[in-house]
Amino acid sequence: MTPIETLGTDHLDLTVNDLERSIAFYDKVLGALGFRRLDNASYVAWHSAHMGIGLRPATAAATFDRYRVGFHHLALRVKHRDDVDRFHRFLVEERITVLDPPADYPEYGPDYRAVFFADPDGLKLEIVHFPWGYWRRVLTDGRDDRPRSAPK
Repeated sequence: MTPIETLGTDHLDLTVNDLERSIAFYDKVLGALGFRRLDNASYVAWHSAHMGIGLRPATAAATFDRYRVGFHHLALRVKHRDDVDRFHRFLVEERITVLDPPADYPEYGPDYRAVFFADPDGLKLEIVHFPWGYWRRVLTDGRDDRPRSAPK
């Protein structure tokens, strides 16, 4: 079969323990990132020009563990490097759990800067900036020559 080109992530649905608590959290966080909320009869979702993020209630309460099979974390890329630091200030002002404050992560690529935080269920979220030109070269060349450590 001839490969079918994908254009990016269209949407991602998250299952949460307490829908109302998570709606309040994602209204704040995704609103600050320019997403617009769209309510549906069976779920709540936020959309930007690039993707959608939806919430659905869990059928049974569970503790999130990103090292089990399934979702590890969600990284949203921002346009400007200083947006990472601006978003960190927003997280602190809103008293949202910051897992790792803004830092550079050269092991992920040149000029990769990110802040990591948690949603009410402990899902790890990331706001990241990195120059797209580097990754475009990696994808075009088909290799990434940076030394890598074991996955965390």
